[in-house]
Amino acid sequence: MRHLVLCTGYLAHEIEKELASGSRWDVVIEYSKEASPLGTGGALKAAAPLLAGASHFVVMNGDSFAQVDFRELIQFHYKSGGIATLAVIRKKNEMRYGTVQVARGGRVSGFAEKGHSVGLVNAGIYVFNRAIFDYIPEGPVSLEKDVFPKLIDRGMYAAEQEGLFVDIGTPEDYARAQVLCDQLYEAACRKQHRDSPG
Repeated sequence: MRHLVLCTGYLAHEIEKELASGSRWDVVIEYSKEASPLGTGGALKAAAPLLAGASHFVVMNGDSFAQVDFRELIQFHYKSGGIATLAVIRKKNEMRYGTVQVARGGRVSGFAEKGHSVGLVNAGIYVFNRAIFDYIPEGPVSLEKDVFPKLIDRGMYAAEQEGLFVDIGTPEDYARAQVLCDQLYEAACRKQHRDSPG
């Protein structure tokens, strides 16, 4: 992945100052700035002009930390031929998440509200066909509440992931994710150093 679009809002200037154009990581970063909160769907719709050349693209929420096999996820999406593919992770004894109901072949058959002790939860990472924009109205809108239920009969799939998942919506999980992020960054730097020529 070499072209990144960041949907920003609160303290957007701080993010742009830190990441800039992305050239130091050999990527291109563009920004879609929200003047007021648009929700997960509204932010994606606002970024559509920056995705004009993409027939399919990956979307990641900014408030979760997930270990995902992107190659496998994208291949699954292409093979399924659906409009949307969700990365899902099986969680035990987590009462703060709703669950994704999945039928044979990975097709999403429904969503259940919070309260189930075990199930597949949405990891906040998606692969979308460009047709997703046809289902997102202008203005503030939630992908999860307003858009996904409309896609159940139109080709929505889920691909189960085996990796780590941390929703950073609580102070404890945010602290946990920060430690993990620092550890993974250090490991990536060590690997890059080992793999560099010379």
